[in-house]
Amino acid sequence: MTMSRKTIIQYLGYILAGLFILCIPIFLITSNLRWAVNDIRLYEYGFNKYAVSEETGFSDEELLEVAQGFIRYINTGQQGSEFEIFNDREIVHLEDVRDLVLVNYRLQEATLGFLIIFAIVGVIWRRKRFASFLARMLVRGSIFTIALLAVLGVVALVNFRWLFNAFHHLFFSGDSWILAGYLPRIFTEGFFSDAALFVIGAIVIETLIIGGLGGYFVIRSRRTGSYPPVPQVAQLGAEQLPQVSPAIEVDSPPAPLDKAAKDENSFLAEA
Repeated sequence: MTMSRKTIIQYLGYILAGLFILCIPIFLITSNLRWAVNDIRLYEYGFNKYAVSEETGFSDEELLEVAQGFIRYINTGQQGSEFEIFNDREIVHLEDVRDLVLVNYRLQEATLGFLIIFAIVGVIWRRKRFASFLARMLVRGSIFTIALLAVLGVVALVNFRWLFNAFHHLFFSGDSWILAGYLPRIFTEGFFSDAALFVIGAIVIETLIIGGLGGYFVIRSRRTGSYPPVPQVAQLGAEQLPQVSPAIEVDSPPAPLDKAAKDENSFLAEA
């Protein structure tokens, strides 16, 4: 049995709405990872907290030059004189890291593009009615993001080493990430642990803001939303009017449907 046009559009709407919800945590995670990679303050914090200068013998200024060289390499592919302190195995690992970070960049840009296009098309297609639907999608995406971060946060707090090793086994081949030169002494496991917690904390704050705004508009639409007017019945001739028993009395009109609930049930179903 072939599906009707209305059914196809309904299923497509469900898929796109699901992708929108999924893109929210992906966009927030990749955006904050991009920030972490490029924020020199995070490197300076880690170097000071874990006494990297004493461990390596490099001054604070030299360590910052290494961090700036790393950021420049990630974004441009150019290796400066700062990389002379790393051995060949470390250079190969840094190349793998750069490839992974660039994938993160492209994923962030792709999800941002989808979120923007989804919102623009929705506004053009449904205009004002799309606002309440978008607000509910933001709330659901925020709930999904918080749930995902809760799992990652608990694992990071309980056993970050396991999470750290699992990440490297997943994204790097073999034992190429197991190093013994300056690289692991400059970028310590504690540095990555703190960076992960900073990223998770930033995402939580952003998610609460997004979910809070979405929830505000959902509640507002339910409290102040206008209900559809009762349709006017066209005047009919006496012979066309249905016969109604006089014993039946209508005390009051039926309660209007909640606007948000009505939109929820019919938004995606309408062609």
